[in-house]
Amino acid sequence: MVLHRTVSLNENRNPLELTDVAIPEPKPGEIQVRVSVCGVCHTEIDQIEGRITNMKLPVIPGHQVVGTVARLGEGTTRFNIGDRVGVAWIFSSCGHCKFCLRGRENLCHEFKATGMDVNGGYAEYMVVPEEFAHPIPGFFTDVEVAPLLCAGAIGYRSLRLAGITDGDRLGLTGFGASAHLVLKLVRYLYPKIEVWVFAREEKERRFALGLGAVWAGDTSEGAPKKMDAIIDTTPVWKPVVEALGNLERGGRLIINAIRKENRDQEYLQRLSYHDHLWMEKEIKSVANITRKDVLEFLDLAAKAQIKPEVQTFYLEDANRALLEIKEKHIKGAKVLKII
Repeated sequence: MVLHRTVSLNENRNPLELTDVAIPEPKPGEIQVRVSVCGVCHTEIDQIEGRITNMKLPVIPGHQVVGTVARLGEGTTRFNIGDRVGVAWIFSSCGHCKFCLRGRENLCHEFKATGMDVNGGYAEYMVVPEEFAHPIPGFFTDVEVAPLLCAGAIGYRSLRLAGITDGDRLGLTGFGASAHLVLKLVRYLYPKIEVWVFAREEKERRFALGLGAVWAGDTSEGAPKKMDAIIDTTPVWKPVVEALGNLERGGRLIINAIRKENRDQEYLQRLSYHDHLWMEKEIKSVANITRKDVLEFLDLAAKAQIKPEVQTFYLEDANRALLEIKEKHIKGAKVLKII
């Protein structure tokens, strides 16, 4: 499924085209992956609608890729043909800049993103540098593990950046693929933490309560208690402003979004220093993920037996899956079945 040009999904409901392309050959240091499944992410909507402006076009999207090694490029040693592997958002980095050397390869100026800077997993085959492919724990099926490679790993990074300790109150704004995995992870790592959920849709709030949230309200609702940290996973600005109002003194807001849409920027005009930022509140963004994030989260998820709630679609139905995310028909994660 190929994206040839950016377009509003409100104007074109089928922006990805089913196309025959040549099977990519692995270069030295790369492996060829025969894709079995690929998760669907809101980032693909940001790509389609042009909020990400520096991407390769045409491009095959998809960065939550699971498959088996089909061919080995010259000099590869990590995997054997037939091994099951995953490919995440981080496709490569330079490996020698100050960020890479300090374990912050997600900030590398030469960072390349799967499905944006290079072709991704909405296809039968893809290639990836072997150092940026991840072995998959046997506990998971291909469908179960796909969302963990992005929604799970970026949620894990968000949780680490939140700096919470057991017994704190954690807020989650938006309750889709990433947030529902964060809630499951929190219950495993921090059994004394209370998770409070802010979501626009009633079905999302019910979903959150069913997974163990102590409270669930509307995005604009003032919570009965203040949060020590809040993780925002929405594509818009309103929840950011509302979340800052629900933060405890010294609290931290983590914004887990690659882009924010412009349609509700008027909410930023409501931002008050006294009401939203004073008393040493912090705002921190999440930029990409590292290989360490992916590996640590996959290991934790297997130990905790964390599995996402998943809806599956065939590859040719990728446009429909994206539209359901755009139109907020969300419960857990969406995954494309390639083979």
